Amino acid sequence: MIRPRTFPLFRRLTRFGGQDAVFDIMLLVGPLLIVSIALVGRTVVTSALAGGYVLFFLGYLLYKGLSYR
Repeated sequence: MIRPRTFPLFRRLTRFGGQDAVFDIMLLVGPLLIVSIALVGRTVVTSALAGGYVLFFLGYLLYKGLSYR
């Protein structure tokens, strides 16, 4: 089974980036989502994915900001 941490780009990000895997994954998914919208076009599905991505990202940032000590 292929593990995501074995890919060179992800391995480099985890080595040099922060220790927050969720944030790193969100940063990688964002451009892929934009490319998929550009290829497929603006549909109900891509709009829902983009909206879900933005809501999850903002929610996660708020969670991390409020739980930071």
